[in-house]
Amino acid sequence: MKTSAAVLAGGKSSRMGTNKALLKVRSCRMIDHILEELEQVSRDILIITNTPSDYKHLNVRLAADIYPNRGPLSGIHSALVNARNHYLLAVACDMPFIEASLARYLINKAEGYDVVIPVVEGYYEPLFAVYSRSCLPYIEQCLDEKKYRIIDFFPLVKVKYVNEREISRVADPERVFYNVNTPKELAAAAKLMQKD
Repeated sequence: MKTSAAVLAGGKSSRMGTNKALLKVRSCRMIDHILEELEQVSRDILIITNTPSDYKHLNVRLAADIYPNRGPLSGIHSALVNARNHYLLAVACDMPFIEASLARYLINKAEGYDVVIPVVEGYYEPLFAVYSRSCLPYIEQCLDEKKYRIIDFFPLVKVKYVNEREISRVADPERVFYNVNTPKELAAAAKLMQKD
């Protein structure tokens, strides 16, 4: 199944003092690892960013938020508008351990659904999930109504929930969904990387 892939890349993080996607976990920037994994699952990769100069050196398409300053839901919206395929794998820029194997697993579950989302310990993982272009009108409705949580449009579409047991057969849920928001979490990610 042809699927586009998008990295939702914010600008400078107030807690980190810099653009998180460009931070290194040991010798590799997070964005480089993410792109390396995504290249294994899609030929159409884009970065959604409002700071394109940060990424112009990368060999991928760039697009900005159509609804600026409205969070990750706006990033997913822009990615779907700019995607060349019906399905899109959306990934946050601050997840240093994403795996192509899990991406492929989620994509393979997408047929007949509008969203395929992992659920780990009762929490949704909407920033490593698959969305179809069919979601666009419902996302736009939420953005127009100032509903900015990604899950706000889920009652309006057909959602496939992928539980932790299923995910565990493909990847380590604790590791693959790890995201970096603070210097302490960045240091912990470097320690996790040493275990490889």
